Amino acid sequence: MGVLHHSPDTPKTIAEVYRVLKQGGRAKIMVYNKWSMIGLMLWLRYALLAGRPWRSLRSIYAEHLESPGTKAYSYSEAHQLFAKFAEVKISTPLANGDLLESDVGQRHRGPILTVAKRLWPRWFIRRFFPGAGLFMLIDAQK
Repeated sequence: MGVLHHSPDTPKTIAEVYRVLKQGGRAKIMVYNKWSMIGLMLWLRYALLAGRPWRSLRSIYAEHLESPGTKAYSYSEAHQLFAKFAEVKISTPLANGDLLESDVGQRHRGPILTVAKRLWPRWFIRRFFPGAGLFMLIDAQK
């Protein structure tokens, strides 16, 4: 849960998961969702508000989400990573962090986070972006 996207070679790591899994076995894995509310928030703060709107989400995640080099994946990239598996189910539900409902984002403390927590349109996000959570939950069967 939440480890494989930190490895230097995530595709190789997932290939190893496939190799050691018994036929018919299931792997339940979490990697980060590239197109998440957290990604949007980080891009707003570290790209747009920093005067560098051309910055990629790849660099934002690698430098500002967790440890250096952290990666996030789109649905199509995740399907490519798990292409060898017979069955792959992916979901990206919203969590407290995506909705700024709990004491999250402490690494990014400051007035911007304080204001965002008050103004964040939770009802709008729940209604129109229910699958924009940071956690990409993958259930893959060999």
